[in-house]
Amino acid sequence: MKKYFKIALYLFIIGLIAVVSVNYYVKSSTKKNIYYSIKKFPKNDVGIIFGAGINGNQPSKYLKDRLDAGIMLWKAKRINKILLSGDNGRDEYDELTVMKNYCFNHGVDTTKIFIDYAGFDTYSTMYRAKHIFKIKKATLISQEYHLNRAIYIGQKLGIKSAGYSANNGEYHRYTYVCFREYGSIFKSFFDVLRNREPRFLGNSININGPSNYSKEDKR
Repeated sequence: MKKYFKIALYLFIIGLIAVVSVNYYVKSSTKKNIYYSIKKFPKNDVGIIFGAGINGNQPSKYLKDRLDAGIMLWKAKRINKILLSGDNGRDEYDELTVMKNYCFNHGVDTTKIFIDYAGFDTYSTMYRAKHIFKIKKATLISQEYHLNRAIYIGQKLGIKSAGYSANNGEYHRYTYVCFREYGSIFKSFFDVLRNREPRFLGNSININGPSNYSKEDKR
């Protein structure tokens, strides 16, 4: 019994070292690409906003701050187009309609809004941005805890990525979310290594072509 306990302990230590090492590598290689102020922020044609939960027909605090940051960058002409990417997999949970309506209601030109209906996770969003929307360069808009992973995936998939921190005030369970990110970064590292394909791909939507925003969804 003692022998198996030692083996389990050694495996746990090795696993822990691997997780910490991968996180250090990802964070140290991407931190220079994260910006916290619009001053000196590089202009990009496309800004990608990641889904982050809704409460009925309203965005969560995480998502609202991401949307507000993206809208601010668009109005400041730091980005020309916005790609909204989130979970639209169930009738009772539709992040994209909430995100679309929020942007529309806050003055964003809907011809500049593109929709990714199958951004079920960060890797899928970035993979689809590259292969479906043909994006080569982008501003990624999210909270700071998430940007290292998003930028790393984007860079490895061939999207030159800069991150803009949408942090604004306090967030529910933020400490837990930051802790959970260690595992998410570790998983994403191997998603990139094996070139994982998302569950859904579909037809190409050229980011330089007409928007796929549906006028019927405006409210």
